[in-house]
Amino acid sequence: MTGKGRVLAALSGVATDHLPLMPITMMFAADTAGIRYRDYVTDHARLAEAQVRTAEEYGFDYVSAISDPAREAADLGAVVQYFDDQPPAIVESQALLADKARFCTLRLPDLTAPGRMRDRVEGVALLAGRAGADKIVEGWVEGPCAMAADLRGLSTLMLDFYDAPGFVEDLFAFVVAMETEFARAQVAAGASLIGIGDAAASLIGPRFYEKFVFDQERKLVGAIRGMGCLVRLHICGNTRRILRGMSQTGADIVDLDFLAPLDEARAAMGSEQMLLGNIDPVRVLRDGSPDSIEAALAECHRQAGMRYIVGAGCEVPRGTPRENVLAMARYAQTHHA
Repeated sequence: MTGKGRVLAALSGVATDHLPLMPITMMFAADTAGIRYRDYVTDHARLAEAQVRTAEEYGFDYVSAISDPAREAADLGAVVQYFDDQPPAIVESQALLADKARFCTLRLPDLTAPGRMRDRVEGVALLAGRAGADKIVEGWVEGPCAMAADLRGLSTLMLDFYDAPGFVEDLFAFVVAMETEFARAQVAAGASLIGIGDAAASLIGPRFYEKFVFDQERKLVGAIRGMGCLVRLHICGNTRRILRGMSQTGADIVDLDFLAPLDEARAAMGSEQMLLGNIDPVRVLRDGSPDSIEAALAECHRQAGMRYIVGAGCEVPRGTPRENVLAMARYAQTHHA
């Protein structure tokens, strides 16, 4: 059974030879391939090289175009700082929408023009050509809350929920329109799965999540699924108070950070939701031993039950020992749903 076949079968409720394995790798993948991270995030060919090599070395069932959250913001005109061997950072002190009046000047980026969004689309196409027959190819977009925070500044957006709710609604709608088209381009390039990262959504609490974020995430998920593509929703941080809403977005896979216990997720989301995760990526995966990693995954598996995909609670950290990642792979490859 190929990795792609394994994931698709698991999502369809069909028995598989073993559990799917889909951990997020970014800096770890670049290091595995000996690629400077600045090159990984700015050159789709280097990203694809690193993803394919890492997936083959560790037996992952997918490859991904995820790299950093600054692609869309950069193409909209945000100030982004680049580093030789660290992820790019949006300069919040110079937020693109520090002045709300600038919002009316924003236009959807041209995805046929050179830019960081186009580079990701080309990365998806390269991954599809190199690995798409055997592995799930994952594109990536930012969710409404995360993208709005990147454009407005996180602290300022938090105040906007109180002071300018209409502006927040308009900004979120713009983001969803942009990310829908970004996802569409990646699906056309060969993505069979789109990941949505909405990290800032874990910071606002259930009331604002339900009022502002949930419907927009659901619209984005629905639009992508309407393209015939699977969706993976990942919200970094403690999402324990919004677990039910995350499932009700319609995402095929809910990928949980380690701060949200899988048994709570299963209770909130029901028996049919596919869960992914979620060992502590630092204390357990990077700093643990192969035995402790397999024990932690066994507990995640027990809590999640039948519909479960092996992964870490967020990115596999740079510096994780090879034998520890192999231990994660070994658990997946020796266990069934």
